[in-house]
Amino acid sequence: MADDLLVIIPTRGRPQAVPALVQAWDDTGATADLLFAVDNDDPELAAYKAEVAKLKGDPRLRFVYGKRLRLCGTLNQQAVKAAKRYQYLAFMGDDHRPRPAAMAWDARIRECLSGGPGIVYGNDLLMGERMPTAVAMTADIVRALGYMAPPSLVHLCLDLCWLDWGQGMGRITYLPDMVIEHLHPAAEKAELDQGYEECNSPEQVSADSAAYYEYRDGGGLDTDLAKLRKLVEEAA
Repeated sequence: MADDLLVIIPTRGRPQAVPALVQAWDDTGATADLLFAVDNDDPELAAYKAEVAKLKGDPRLRFVYGKRLRLCGTLNQQAVKAAKRYQYLAFMGDDHRPRPAAMAWDARIRECLSGGPGIVYGNDLLMGERMPTAVAMTADIVRALGYMAPPSLVHLCLDLCWLDWGQGMGRITYLPDMVIEHLHPAAEKAELDQGYEECNSPEQVSADSAAYYEYRDGGGLDTDLAKLRKLVEEAA
């Protein structure tokens, strides 16, 4: 039987993240299902499949392979499918690591979201409360909108949209003691690899920033917030 919480991790070029994240699940006592979404054209595809073979039989884990859609496209594709059967959906990057605490992070997520439509995020030790670089939400949000992040985005600014959604529907919670560490070069916790260079290039920053402002100011956010507020009203 599937867990009620699925964590979706789009990943590319970092097969070493798979055992590291599974270890983080073990270290934290997490029971949430974990889905790795891998590109068919990933140059490290063979290494990913080797990790899959090692982890065969772990009921928490799933791996999917598909056409490269970039981070936002891959997340949306998997989230829309998963929203049909899971109560809660979460996103982490392949460079996020949940950390042990008195109460397991996935249990905190379930507890926080059990009261109805909403969004929750923890402390990534980089952006903190300012930005949900890893996020969890009730699956009805994805069902209502048809996506987990605006599809005009490619890699950046998804977290800004999640903040806008949560604040706009009045249902967002930051848990400072729920640590989901972001091992990012900006925090000097990772080397700058090809993936970071691509998604943080001036061209990508410019494109995703423009797409975000168009979504926020061009009517897209208002349309989505109307749907989200209706969800909250119906659940009251």
